[in-house]
Amino acid sequence: MYKIQWNRRDTRPILQERQAEGIPYLVYTHLEESSLVRHGFSTRLGGVSTGCCASMNLSVRDGDTQENVTENYRRLAHALGVDPERLVLSAQTHTTNVRRVTEADAGKGYCRERDYTDVDGLITNVPGLTLVTHYADCVPLFFLDPVHRAIGLSHSGWRGTVGRMGQVTLTAMAEAFGTHPEDVLAAIGPSICRDCYEVSEDVAEAFRGIFPEIVWPEIMDEKGGGKYQLDLWAANRQILLDAGIQAKNLQVTDLCTACNARWLFSHRASGGHRGTLGAFLCLK
Repeated sequence: MYKIQWNRRDTRPILQERQAEGIPYLVYTHLEESSLVRHGFSTRLGGVSTGCCASMNLSVRDGDTQENVTENYRRLAHALGVDPERLVLSAQTHTTNVRRVTEADAGKGYCRERDYTDVDGLITNVPGLTLVTHYADCVPLFFLDPVHRAIGLSHSGWRGTVGRMGQVTLTAMAEAFGTHPEDVLAAIGPSICRDCYEVSEDVAEAFRGIFPEIVWPEIMDEKGGGKYQLDLWAANRQILLDAGIQAKNLQVTDLCTACNARWLFSHRASGGHRGTLGAFLCLK
């Protein structure tokens, strides 16, 4: 049993830690209490990888091996109670492309080659298929439509956020499954916080271009010298609310990857020498 001391950004513990088969992971209470899905966000604990990827690394990088990564997925899948051979992995390149996943995609990225690329969002209404996306500071977005029994999972870095990835994913779910945003339970997952995320003028300008001036102070602070502190949590929250998600159905992370670099992989905190975390979402 791991003893983790989280550095939380909120006085209320929003994300809850669970451990199964010696593997710790994080969950959202409203998704868990729906009883419709299995879900989780990995930590860097409980795997077999070594070095800067130690130990629950979910991508082949910085000298890690495919054998290690495959074993890490197997361990996490068993801890979450899902079938590893029915994992479906994204192929992220900071786009706003969303793929509808069917039974024919089972195992792609884990035990079968992917026949797609440039996919940062996944949606499905097939029970037992587990959607998987990858992180090391960017924002995970979880979606559950309990009415039409459909799910979505999307990766939203600053480029994806400027492209309104959350809204794009909800639109894809509406077109595929008839999803109404007001019915959806949504969550913004562990990612880098405002205090840890300094960006340059060009990034700030991109955000000014998609948000009205009245909300700029909620999303970024100007530091001077062309530098800003950017709040991806607040930006994605605003995008989801604008898209029709009800505030009562939206939970926002209280854990920053950089503030918790001992327990979570962070690209910024590690200078790029790190492993990769995963978000998992499966309809029961």
